[in-house]
Amino acid sequence: MARIKGVDIPNNKRSEIALTYIYGIGRSLSNQILKDANVDINKKAGDLDNDELNRIREQIDKYTIEGDLRREVNMNIKTKMEINSYQGTRHKKGLPVRGQRTNRNARTRKGKGKTVANKKK
Repeated sequence: MARIKGVDIPNNKRSEIALTYIYGIGRSLSNQILKDANVDINKKAGDLDNDELNRIREQIDKYTIEGDLRREVNMNIKTKMEINSYQGTRHKKGLPVRGQRTNRNARTRKGKGKTVANKKK
């Protein structure tokens, strides 16, 4: 198994899909990285040689991914919570942040359902 940025890349997958196992890399970014590194998209990750892996690593270093990206996202959430923005208060309460309904869904978000408003019986 090849390791890129501390993540084990599965050998039996196409390299396009295998790169998506790294946090912050999706299909489109994966395709862009492989194109810039001159690596065949359909080649299995286990068949990549060291030269190709090094070229892929060089391309990946240009982007913010894995631990740095997780840290950045968490800091953004903490900032919203500190300034008491609408999204920050929703994060604090454990409710959906992006405008989803809560009266008939969002039960699996964070444990048992939270009462949003008193229902008339």
